[in-house]
Amino acid sequence: MQIAQGRPGRTHFTVKLVDVHPPNADYPHGFAVNLTDGILRCRFRRSFEKPEPLAPGEVYEIEVTAPDTANRFAAGHRIRLDVSSSNFPRFDVNTNTGEPEAAARRTVVATNTVHMDADRPSHLTVWVEGGADALG
Repeated sequence: MQIAQGRPGRTHFTVKLVDVHPPNADYPHGFAVNLTDGILRCRFRRSFEKPEPLAPGEVYEIEVTAPDTANRFAAGHRIRLDVSSSNFPRFDVNTNTGEPEAAARRTVVATNTVHMDADRPSHLTVWVEGGADALG
């Protein structure tokens, strides 16, 4: 993903891969099933030993990985990718202040950008059993 942080502090990016089921007799609005999720604490994007904060407004390329999963997307289903800065209670709360987690007593709203244009493309990589021939 190509991302930018809007203010000083720390930010995280989370992803959730979701199977969106179409409406049916039991669920007239359809429903969604979480398949897998992951998080990147951006200050650790290069190293866990030497955390580096993001500079506000600067664009960074990051990779948020999620554990492998397997799913058959039936006809009429859709693939959804949720991108956020939080996935509580799955992952701990990020105060976005830059303070040490155990000492933080206040929170700040994160203002983040995911870029999706020709110069700064973001994408999702999904492995398909059978490769491209399976899509045909």
